[in-house]
Amino acid sequence: MKLLVLGGNGQVGHELLRALAPLGQVMATTRSGMLEDGTPCELADFDQPHTLTALVERTAPDVVVNAAAWTAVDKAESEPAAAARANAQAPGVLARACAARDALLVHYSTDYVFPGDGTRPYREDDPTAPLGVYGATKLAGEDAVRACGARHMIFRTAWVYGARGSNFLRTMLRVGAQRDQLGVVADQIGTPTPAWLIADATAAAIGHARGQSGTWHLTASGVTSWHGFAEAIFAQALARGLLERAPQVAAITTAEYPTPARRPGYSCLDNTRFQHDFGFALPAWEAGLDAVMEALARDQR
Repeated sequence: MKLLVLGGNGQVGHELLRALAPLGQVMATTRSGMLEDGTPCELADFDQPHTLTALVERTAPDVVVNAAAWTAVDKAESEPAAAARANAQAPGVLARACAARDALLVHYSTDYVFPGDGTRPYREDDPTAPLGVYGATKLAGEDAVRACGARHMIFRTAWVYGARGSNFLRTMLRVGAQRDQLGVVADQIGTPTPAWLIADATAAAIGHARGQSGTWHLTASGVTSWHGFAEAIFAQALARGLLERAPQVAAITTAEYPTPARRPGYSCLDNTRFQHDFGFALPAWEAGLDAVMEALARDQR
């Protein structure tokens, strides 16, 4: 099997290069044509979606895994056209190229396609209603993939973080080492999901695939707030010697931390269908955090 991973330098893309290796020949792409370790790879510029057709034709993959996206939620509000090129137009081009050669397209979407006013975890068929440009462009990307007739798996995920890249966990560890106290939003609810879990689950789904196309929710299990996540990060960092002391974490409201883009208040996704269809258990978010923190601790030993 030949697998083309777009976004190889991203936190999910990096983990995919590891997780997909047992399935066959894995080809990576980045915007620069170079992986972070200096290894040359294919070039893919999502700001020029029309160039992606030739990439798929030249590499001739059996599976395309699209882990590239515009993820700057606030910046999307001021640059909607750029966000749309990466999140909506590019997936459509990829889907058409996959349809032409009967390749499977794996595409990642987000909890931000929902309005965030729910009281139970969102299911795949619940009505969508994005609050901002980022969510709207990701939803448009989903629609473009479905419309092109390609075999596809759309995986909606949420609150993604990892031991590398730019994410909430790494921000908390950096800020926590510098400050005695900080405020973290406590009225946004969701499920922290590590990049390694997304990658491992994706590999399992591809290996388990029986030709079905559809949309699945791919997150860890359980629920917390950003405030609860921060407290768990600091507790584990202290226990593993990653911090000498932890800051006091005050619970604040979304209104006290205004941002250009509106965030969903409730972002939990129901992952039952994924676990059932692919026979892959999605662990509690606490277990996912434990694995990431252990990896960080190993790196510092």
